[in-house]
Amino acid sequence: MSFRYRGSVCSNLDDIKTFIQNVLNKLENIVDDVDLMFDLKIILNELVINGVIHGNKYNKNKCVNLYLEVVEDTIRIEVSDEGQGIDFDIESYNPKELKCCGRGLVIVTGLSDEIYIDKNKVVAVKYISRDSMLNLTK
Repeated sequence: MSFRYRGSVCSNLDDIKTFIQNVLNKLENIVDDVDLMFDLKIILNELVINGVIHGNKYNKNKCVNLYLEVVEDTIRIEVSDEGQGIDFDIESYNPKELKCCGRGLVIVTGLSDEIYIDKNKVVAVKYISRDSMLNLTK
């Protein structure tokens, strides 16, 4: 079983809610695990909103791109923006400093099994059990 989604949304926070909800609605057709759906919602929200705020600097002429792929027991979420990119080191994040910057990536790291950051693209990978997926062959 596989599922692929590719889309983009301009850097308008009002449009992002609808964009992410549409993606989640598609995922609900194949994911049968409430906890997994919650994790995916948080990951998608954090990555897309980070792209708008930190990457595109709220520029409505710039877009955030999403590629999502479910193949067997793996969900891969790839988000890129039109910004300059970042050089993020999770080890250097100090939650006691109460900074807003970096917190979203720490959350995504905690909810993901793997995370890769390459300039203006973040890839989050989540491994799932087959029990979490709906049987689409019925």
